[in-house]
Amino acid sequence: MKVTDKKLDDGRIQLEAVATPEEVDQALNAAEYGFAQQMNLRPVQGKSIEQIAEDQLGIKDLASIVEPQATEMLVPFAIDKKNIIPSYPPKATAKSPLKRGQSFTFTTTVAPRPDYELSSYDPVSITVAPFEIDPAEVENEIARMADQFAEFVTDDPHPVQSGDHCMLAIEATKDGETMQGLTTDGRTYTAGAGLMPDGFDENVIGMDVGETKSFSFTGPGFDDQGNQVDETIDCTVTVKEIQKRVIPTITDEWVKKNMPLYRDAEALRGSIKERIEKGRAAEYENYKRQVAASELAKRFQGRIADEVYEAMQQTMLGNIRGELQQQGMTFEQFVEQNGGEQQFNMMLMMQIRETLVQGYALDALFRHEGLVVSDEDIDDACRLMNAQNPKMARDQMEKSGRGFALREIAERMKANKWLLDHADVTVAEPQK
Repeated sequence: MKVTDKKLDDGRIQLEAVATPEEVDQALNAAEYGFAQQMNLRPVQGKSIEQIAEDQLGIKDLASIVEPQATEMLVPFAIDKKNIIPSYPPKATAKSPLKRGQSFTFTTTVAPRPDYELSSYDPVSITVAPFEIDPAEVENEIARMADQFAEFVTDDPHPVQSGDHCMLAIEATKDGETMQGLTTDGRTYTAGAGLMPDGFDENVIGMDVGETKSFSFTGPGFDDQGNQVDETIDCTVTVKEIQKRVIPTITDEWVKKNMPLYRDAEALRGSIKERIEKGRAAEYENYKRQVAASELAKRFQGRIADEVYEAMQQTMLGNIRGELQQQGMTFEQFVEQNGGEQQFNMMLMMQIRETLVQGYALDALFRHEGLVVSDEDIDDACRLMNAQNPKMARDQMEKSGRGFALREIAERMKANKWLLDHADVTVAEPQK
């Protein structure tokens, strides 16, 4: 991408960018993939997303529909090319539409992140809670471990009731052919737990130990086109025994038998406590940095533009809606749980201001102390975004043109670490 810049009288920077045909195609591909995910399009082997969209939704020109999203995806590359950190995401304008296989020219006007100052750069003084591990956490982990090692053993025979565990032998066929995944000489089954269609449970409940019954039931399946259909399954079921689930007690003998790497139960508890402490240690450091950053933010001087507030509000609302969708909760329900629209909006604006001010205060400290970001600092920022695969996080940021956002995160983390390292920290007395 070729980018030229021009500084405007109001301090903003106008960028004119020319994306290559390859960059245009990549942006369209990414936008179409995002559209497919949003619309839950079913993949079809040998067909492109454009073809699938036409087949399943009747869309004949998908590229024209996702053009705004594709254009938006090109903007970060222009910003990153000029090493600018924007105050808020800018919009792009173009004289001609974006088309596959063709270069694309657009302009965007960027408001660079302001250089704010603090009333003081002296070390901050903070008071933090002590680092503690609740013994109940260790015991809860022990209880979860015991639950994972629970065993099913023979119980007193009686007719199967809903909720009972029972050992079943099953011969299942569909259209005369044996269903290998369902057929078994003996498998523990919990009646009425929704593990099988209702028609299966209705026949099994009431059967006695040793009884055999043949019946048919309806279950979900898929046709040749991938559409869900109901299918009839024939089966013969024998109840071999009633069972009960027994959770073991974690004793020295149990540890010796099941976890011989540990000397005894106390050693196992010690290992679990050490693992919990290790994980919580990182959380505790982040907590202390947050307290320090909040204290530093009290020294912030300056006015934040309305456009910055509006952009941050849209970002936060988008994040909230995305999280709620995963939880199966509506935005309206969430607002109601948080005191109604007026209180929610007030809390949101307070959170927005605190987030912005803390970031700008850390920017000021980074600049004042002459700090420099290393490649290791970039990796730390990526680890914050994806602890399991920081390399993937870095690739995603850089390949999407958001290297400038990654640098901003790394700079603020570096400043926050420096702030805490030089802070006067008081640890509060443990609560009794």
